[in-house]
Amino acid sequence: MAYVRTLFNTNFLEYASYVIKDRAIPHIDDGLKPVQRRILHSLMEMDDGKFHKVANVVGHCMKYHPHGDQSIYSALVVLANKDLFIEKQGNFGNLYTGDEPSAARYIECRIAPFARRILHNPELTEYVDSYDGRNSEPVTFPAKIPVLLVQGAEGIAVGMSTKILPHNVIEVVEAVKARLRGRRYELYPDFPTGGLVDVSEYEDGMGKILVRARLDTKDTKRIIVRDLPYGSTTDSLIASIEAATRKGKVKVAEINDYTTDEVEIEIKLPRNVYAHDVLDALYAFTDCEQSISVNLLVIRDNRPVLMTVSDVIAYHAERLVAILKKELEIERGHLRDRLHARTLERIFIEERLYKEIEEQTTQEAITAVVIDGFRPFAAQIKREVTAEDVERLLRIPIRRISRYDIDKVKNEMAEIEARLKVITHHLKNLTDYAIGFLDEIAEEHIGAVRKTELISFEKTDAREAAQRNLELRYDGGTGYLGYELKSGSKLFDVSSYDRVLVIRTSGVYSVIDAPQKLFVDKGLHACILA
Repeated sequence: MAYVRTLFNTNFLEYASYVIKDRAIPHIDDGLKPVQRRILHSLMEMDDGKFHKVANVVGHCMKYHPHGDQSIYSALVVLANKDLFIEKQGNFGNLYTGDEPSAARYIECRIAPFARRILHNPELTEYVDSYDGRNSEPVTFPAKIPVLLVQGAEGIAVGMSTKILPHNVIEVVEAVKARLRGRRYELYPDFPTGGLVDVSEYEDGMGKILVRARLDTKDTKRIIVRDLPYGSTTDSLIASIEAATRKGKVKVAEINDYTTDEVEIEIKLPRNVYAHDVLDALYAFTDCEQSISVNLLVIRDNRPVLMTVSDVIAYHAERLVAILKKELEIERGHLRDRLHARTLERIFIEERLYKEIEEQTTQEAITAVVIDGFRPFAAQIKREVTAEDVERLLRIPIRRISRYDIDKVKNEMAEIEARLKVITHHLKNLTDYAIGFLDEIAEEHIGAVRKTELISFEKTDAREAAQRNLELRYDGGTGYLGYELKSGSKLFDVSSYDRVLVIRTSGVYSVIDAPQKLFVDKGLHACILA
């Protein structure tokens, strides 16, 4: 028994750890779950500038993702509909109506240039073996913006879950800039479906928000839904209104859905009912208003961690500076290598050092004589000449030597030196360089205006919004009380949220919810609306 218990505990912990770290919870560094990271990695590997069948992308990604093609396809569609890192072609479903995308063999996609600029740098990326050991995949991408906050995320793991709301990309960038400058900032969610949001209890990403549909009530006899609340589709919203109507909680005559590229749901009202009469009921009893709890759980340092929005911004501000510094240092190293190679090449050809090797018979002698030939020019050479340098020079073809353009090489070297000066300046002013980079990102997304309006409103109380349109009856002959009784005498009108005080002849009393049909007593003394 002890062995079974130990085996169960070990296997459960391993399974729980796997689901948390490698499936459901995004990583703080690049804001991606493993399947999303593998999809983007596959698209970068396949990238040739053309669109690829999604079915081919899914097949390629299966080299890295061990959980089947359907999970990859679903994740790719969701990621593509974020309109951030993937360019799509074909029917990827409808964000407003909830319509399904076409099959993977009919739709196409490719990696967006923005993804390469923000995520791609193999020299800074740590790779590990894929599940079968045949390939390598990134642990995380070196993301230069908080993708976690821009895209949002949702996932359920073992014993924990995450719910991160999407934010406007420009506002996120501005928040990072403010952090780098040491200034205060405020950052609140922004949803692709628009709508209204009350963020008074957002608590920096650890509280909750209230979202509402945007309702047009200019015509008093009809209501037009212009924006959806986050998490709803036109189908789910209409279904909630129809359900409330059947229960008598909302008075609606007809619903028409004219949604295409923009949301337009027409709610026609019955005779003698006007828009202001049903607004509260729509918010209270349908999906026109919803409360969303937020839980910003991420993987950081190989473990799940709860963070705030400010924590994420601060983390990525520091990370951006570190990434840009490493990129500059790598570029500087490459440029210095090029400058060294061009300097040796120029001297080797211009001074005809290759003539010195004609009478040498061994590789060691050739290398030695070439290195000796560079000694008079040591002031022009900024590092030691190695055997590898000599080998590279000896591979220069005669045709290239005969057509060697010294002026062209000098111009190239001048450009390299100018770029090295710029890099040195950036390395001394990393914060300003990072802010300049973020300014460029904001400029590229100048059209990404906020879609969700920030307003303040209180959650509609269902009891207050409910209409008292149910006739509460009591049948003294049977002893039943309720608003679904067809017999007996009417006492008063109630709503399904009202409570009533029932006093029996014996003096016993009770306070109950207004019942549909309930036996109380044949000798009822009084029934009072509480």
